[in-house]
Amino acid sequence: MVNKRINLTDADNPEWTEADFARARPASEILSSDVLAAFRRARGRPKSETPKLSIKLRLDPDVVEAFRGEGRGWQSRMNAALRSAAGLRPKGE
Repeated sequence: MVNKRINLTDADNPEWTEADFARARPASEILSSDVLAAFRRARGRPKSETPKLSIKLRLDPDVVEAFRGEGRGWQSRMNAALRSAAGLRPKGE
């Protein structure tokens, strides 16, 4: 077996030197406020108007396993079952 060295350098994006770091400036000094505002956006999922509550709930293991056994989305299905048992309409209706 011949060991080949793989060159992982990128000619279009060379590694920075000490001089490059010395010349570097924050984006706020270089870009306009319009451009910076475009990059400042909320990350992730949009905030819900009615966020879920994180609580500690003790359930029988067989109940949890029955929902988990149905696959992905088991927590949402469990929530829907609890809404139904409480006499509440399904979310979105």
